[in-house]
Amino acid sequence: MSYLNIDAQALNTYDAIVIGSGISGGWAAKELTGKGLRTLVLERGRDVRHVTDYPTTNMQPWEFDHRNQLRQEVREANPIISKCYAFYEGTEQFFVKDAEHPYIQEKPFDWIRGYQVGGKSLMWARQTQRWSDFDFEGPARDGFAVDWPIRYADIAPWYSYVERFAGISGNKDGLATLPDGEFLPPHEWNCVEKHFQQKIAGRYKDRHVIMGRAAHLTQPQPVHYQQGRAQCQHRTICERGCPFGGYFSSNSTTIPWAAKTGKMTLRPNSVVHSIIYDEKKGRATGVRVIDTHTKQMQEYYARIIFLNAAALNSNLVLLNSTSTRFPNGLGNDSGVLGKYAAFHNYRAGVSGEYDGDLDSTTDGRRPNSPYIPRFRNVLKQEMGFLRGYAAGFSAGRASRSDQSGVGADLKESLLNPKLGGWYVGSHMMGETIPKESNFLALDSSLKDPYGIPQLKISIAYDDNDDKMVKDYQEQLTEMFTEAGFKNIRVRDSHASPGLDIHEMGGVRMGKDPKTSMLNKWNQLHAVKNVFVTDGACMTSTSTQNPSLTYMAMTARSADYAVKAMKKGLV
Repeated sequence: MSYLNIDAQALNTYDAIVIGSGISGGWAAKELTGKGLRTLVLERGRDVRHVTDYPTTNMQPWEFDHRNQLRQEVREANPIISKCYAFYEGTEQFFVKDAEHPYIQEKPFDWIRGYQVGGKSLMWARQTQRWSDFDFEGPARDGFAVDWPIRYADIAPWYSYVERFAGISGNKDGLATLPDGEFLPPHEWNCVEKHFQQKIAGRYKDRHVIMGRAAHLTQPQPVHYQQGRAQCQHRTICERGCPFGGYFSSNSTTIPWAAKTGKMTLRPNSVVHSIIYDEKKGRATGVRVIDTHTKQMQEYYARIIFLNAAALNSNLVLLNSTSTRFPNGLGNDSGVLGKYAAFHNYRAGVSGEYDGDLDSTTDGRRPNSPYIPRFRNVLKQEMGFLRGYAAGFSAGRASRSDQSGVGADLKESLLNPKLGGWYVGSHMMGETIPKESNFLALDSSLKDPYGIPQLKISIAYDDNDDKMVKDYQEQLTEMFTEAGFKNIRVRDSHASPGLDIHEMGGVRMGKDPKTSMLNKWNQLHAVKNVFVTDGACMTSTSTQNPSLTYMAMTARSADYAVKAMKKGLV
């Protein structure tokens, strides 16, 4: 019997295990297999194959049973996920339904999830901005959170590395607050957006309106054709899955690339229960996995483990990985595991109208829009609130068709709609401050369908967020007025945290093991062969969309992990 056990363990042993197949997990798989490691990729959801498993990607509105609208019973059964802008009849298959994976809201929090191979990389908004030293230095300057153990120079070459492979469109704007990258041609402006850019440039020295940087192939390079991808078609139904691979996703890019090496084993339908810690060896030796079909537990083993289950689930896995050595969660000597969680504040917006350029209109679609980088508290603390905010901006022209006719009259009306004036709009992307009072924990009694403790989420806005909303509304109103926009309106949705879908923290990086979980290589201070490179690792949030930083950190960390493994350091 002992020989059988040894044989079974050998069959389940790999060089590396990656937990999660989303944006960061896909990159971990690509990098580790590319460096020769036999890698097991564990995904708790079902398999979704590029092109094959995008059932609605070519459907027209009239081909949907409900014209691509959510059924009332679906909306009522899913009050949380139904709040997400990307959840509709054509994308239902990619989102976690509320009742299937319960969690506890100690304070209101809308947890938006996608459990399948590729995770949320199938449905993400694809905005990709680099951080600058202003962002990495923020905590050290104002004393909130802990100092980052890295700076822009540490990650800059890895930003370039992942940008070239993923394909990022953008313009070289020369801004210290938003470093330039390895860009494909940017998307086009319309005339009102250009008007706004010029007015702001003429009025403010510290405020800029640039074209957004997005993970879309506006001009594919040889490496993208090698991936089997093609130019973005500007269909703007990206969240259904793109058969062209026009935007970056794990499914179209990193997972197939890893598979081509012959070194990857992909195991979907595998919920990770916990990471196994060997107290005699002083290291993690593998993971415990529950098969979603059989509900049976299986163990897999590896020299190094990359935890990329997405921020909140990565916290859950570590919290549930207890032992005599780590009774409060794997690597949690500092006691900060699950604490200092943060997110982005998307509550506020400003809208208006513009009477000019009535001889022009827009043509076609565009999967991107202009962007206003942060301009508050950049060089010094100057406001009555900490950190700052960025903003999106766009303009369009309203049109309407007379649909009362039939036959040729109706066709003519639909083809030549009546044009109204221009509308303009902005949304806020505010940085929230990591606080000990914003935390994640495991419930002591309630379990999920796999017998794992449910995650308890206690995250809320504070006075700093309210002050930031007010300033954003005032400043964007001023900027809109400067541009000649009229009927300007501000809004604050007061939505619960979570709909930004930018959860971060809980397993933060830092210089001191007494106040952080991870070192500068995203490596657990106390368990050197476990790496966390998804949103859980973030020490602070800045204002930029975070996914590009996850990609760069993952590539950087994987490079270090493999070199360290070969030297016997992990």
